[in-house]
Amino acid sequence: MNRRPLSGRLREALLNMAAAGGAVCILAVVCALLFNITLVMFKTGSMAPAIPAGSLAVVREIPAAEVTIGDVVTVDRPGKLPITHRVQTIGPADGAARTITMKGDANTESDPAPYVVQRVRLVLWSAPGLAYPLTAAANPVVLGATTVAVSALVTWVLWPRHAPRRRSGQHVAA
Repeated sequence: MNRRPLSGRLREALLNMAAAGGAVCILAVVCALLFNITLVMFKTGSMAPAIPAGSLAVVREIPAAEVTIGDVVTVDRPGKLPITHRVQTIGPADGAARTITMKGDANTESDPAPYVVQRVRLVLWSAPGLAYPLTAAANPVVLGATTVAVSALVTWVLWPRHAPRRRSGQHVAA
């Protein structure tokens, strides 16, 4: 029975996990490029309980003409952060633009002014609490430590190993 030592199995398992993580990252980038998908992090609880503060949402940019009442969309505001709320009304505007009013699920009143938009980002999916670890992972210290750790792992896994030494007096059968 020829079993590899635990360190060899551990190296292979860690390398396989790193490869799977890399494949997931590549797939995410390809999907983002092909389907115009991005992430939105929620800092406030205006969409609670459906999307509480600290949630991470996957959004896809669509033409304003495809928006329907009840959709949760993100719109850009000049000079301010984008806002993500539920669409209350939709009206015509010039060309392909639409005038929409929105309201946060936790808010008692609609947003103060309607938004005239040509494109919006539709919320496809959200996960509570995922914005916090993603924000922490974007910290330069964490990124640097991750780079060093992955580099050390790759070096350890790919470092040349010496063949086991034969004891004197042993002969190799031909």
